[in-house]
Amino acid sequence: MLDHENAGQEVGGRYARYALLVLVIVYIFNFIDRQILSILAEEIKADIGVTDAQIGFLYGTAFAVFYAVFGIPLGRLADVWVRKSLISAGLFFWSIMTALSGTASSFGSLAAFRFGVGVGEASATPAAFSMLSDYFSPRVRATALAVYSSGIYIGAGIGTFLGGMIVDSWNGAYPDISTAPFGLKAWQAAFFVVGIPGILMAFWVRSLKEPTRGQSEGLTATVHPHPFKAAFEELMSVLPPLTVINLWRVGGIKVVLWNLVFLGLIGALGYLLVESTGNFAQWAALAVGVYAAVSWVQNVRITDYPTFNMIFRCKTMICLAWGIPFYAFITYGIGFWGAPFMIRVHGQSASEVGTYLGLGAALGGWIGVTMGGVVSDLLRRRFVNGRLFVIAAVPVLSLPFVFGFLTTDSPIVAYVCSFFFSIFSPMWTGPSASTLNDLVMPRMRAIASAFYIMMITFIGLALGPYLIGYVSDSISVATGDSSEALRQAMIYSLIMFFVAGSFIVAALKFLPGDEAGRLDRVRAAGEANPGVSA
Repeated sequence: MLDHENAGQEVGGRYARYALLVLVIVYIFNFIDRQILSILAEEIKADIGVTDAQIGFLYGTAFAVFYAVFGIPLGRLADVWVRKSLISAGLFFWSIMTALSGTASSFGSLAAFRFGVGVGEASATPAAFSMLSDYFSPRVRATALAVYSSGIYIGAGIGTFLGGMIVDSWNGAYPDISTAPFGLKAWQAAFFVVGIPGILMAFWVRSLKEPTRGQSEGLTATVHPHPFKAAFEELMSVLPPLTVINLWRVGGIKVVLWNLVFLGLIGALGYLLVESTGNFAQWAALAVGVYAAVSWVQNVRITDYPTFNMIFRCKTMICLAWGIPFYAFITYGIGFWGAPFMIRVHGQSASEVGTYLGLGAALGGWIGVTMGGVVSDLLRRRFVNGRLFVIAAVPVLSLPFVFGFLTTDSPIVAYVCSFFFSIFSPMWTGPSASTLNDLVMPRMRAIASAFYIMMITFIGLALGPYLIGYVSDSISVATGDSSEALRQAMIYSLIMFFVAGSFIVAALKFLPGDEAGRLDRVRAAGEANPGVSA
């Protein structure tokens, strides 16, 4: 149930800003733990003998599938339980998994710990989006969510910086690894250094006050009597083979048969991809994730039709759920491979890359995400599509700089271009999250955010780093030049800007009607009392 003792905080007041600061720090930890793998990639490859594609799998798919699948039940729990407690527990768990990554001695063990990091981190963003949507009014919601989302880029930049500094310092201090504490290699020590502080941070998060759901819009939400039961039922809807048992229970044989048809199609496509690429782990893991997502959609349609209708029959929501992930394909792909690119192509050291690329990305990302939120809120006051205008501008502003980053022969020019790319490429973050929350009712926000993040995770995170790595491996085998191969693979990924842009242009047409008709749509879907207060 909700923490009523701490409920009802002032909307947009001093405490709301304090809570935002704490949640930004949580998100910074989230991405430090996630992104540090990028700067450690070359060390890990040399130590345990993995390929570019496998490194892309460790960063992307190994993390992404568990992040996306468990994001659904944890998003449901965020809609019915105390959100600060959920974020605190998740932070504690993923920090332990990050630290344990420092004990890995093989590809398999490191992948297992990355699975755990994915599960833990799945708890944070849906719950944080929901809390911040209650702490801040719709007029400034995009700004608040953008400030929160800036933690992505600050954390990613700090992770790259810390990783580079730790690697060079450790290798300098212990050229003979047998003299290092516990015989740890530099990349193993880096995981310990960034993982342990998050365990302490979890206790700070637990001290936050829980806002009342819907308070920022004068809406009310009822207290769920059995939050963990609801979350477990949601888990059954996404975790194979419990998915089949759950669908039999809620929908009967016809629904199960359709589920098995979907399973067969997904399995066949996965088999073809395994045969064509030779990478079983990548496509088997992604197939499991996609099947889990399909099973969850079937479950929502039966058990919560109003939520199904508000998410899957809203044209704007669908356009965002497909368009934004292709932006993320580029930001995750370029963001991950940027550090190895500078090391291979420009001969930079890990500490140089960590300092200039990492801190540049942290500052640029913070500027860009915050600017995107502020500008979109200002435009939204004049135009119903104001936030989408900012999202649509991202490819136009980003493409020249990322192309310059990838094609210049000067490391200084590359760093400068990377900085400006890190400003413009993430400007979609706040406007898209805010638009998503505006299109659903308060009780649906965390689960809608979980669906949105799941799409970003499958397309952006699971495919972006892996496919760039796979294409790089393929070109390298053909040419024998791993540096140029990585450059070409990263350039090819920029095609996704055009795919994303087509969905955002379509959303411009649908948003005015979808936003204006929100209450009518939820009532028509069977929500007797959508939560409008008297």
